[in-house]
Amino acid sequence: YGGDINVAGKDVLLIEDIVDSGITLRSIIEIYSKQGPKSIKVCTFLDKKKRRIEDVEADYAGFEIDDYFVVGYGMDYNSKYRELPYVGYIIS
Repeated sequence: YGGDINVAGKDVLLIEDIVDSGITLRSIIEIYSKQGPKSIKVCTFLDKKKRRIEDVEADYAGFEIDDYFVVGYGMDYNSKYRELPYVGYIIS
């Protein structure tokens, strides 16, 4: 996410699987904001608001979840469970 796409004057929709601490998302927003987009919105599948460190919010969220480590549907834990056709969470 080096800002190599020109977004000047455009409406931008950032799509995330999970918004957790917000650190990565904040960095991406800052990088693209420097180009002068018309707007920046965030859409996420899963939103972990309780883990937020940075002051960022998803404009659109599929589900708000507690502090679980989720797997499946493309998300993995140590390269496992990515292929699950559903989302589950790890119980330690």
